[in-house]
Amino acid sequence: MSTEYISWVKKGDEDLSSLEALLRRREGSPSTGCFLAQQAIEKFLKGLCVSIGLELEKTHDLAKLADSLAKSYPEIEVFYKELVVLNRYYIETRYPGDYPEFSWEECKRAFEIANKIKEFVKNSL
Repeated sequence: MSTEYISWVKKGDEDLSSLEALLRRREGSPSTGCFLAQQAIEKFLKGLCVSIGLELEKTHDLAKLADSLAKSYPEIEVFYKELVVLNRYYIETRYPGDYPEFSWEECKRAFEIANKIKEFVKNSL
């Protein structure tokens, strides 16, 4: 079995550590924190895909990644609504436009969701 998934999970852990530091100090932008949550989850899900031998799609869509995993891990469906919400953090946090301001409360919630998904992934490996 390939150990490539370890690298994906490690990178996801790094994103979560950065997000945790941002939340603790509140130095920076909550939109950056929301983006880090999306990125961490993407890496955790891609790590899980790799661990079971799925070919990685070039996508940042968390729900699509979950769909790829649903056959092997049907319990992932409990996260769909949260994944759809976190999907918007990929684009809306990074570029100017008619996007809402992101709050520290939203950033904290994204961190909590990312940790739940991290736990799910690590328990599934």
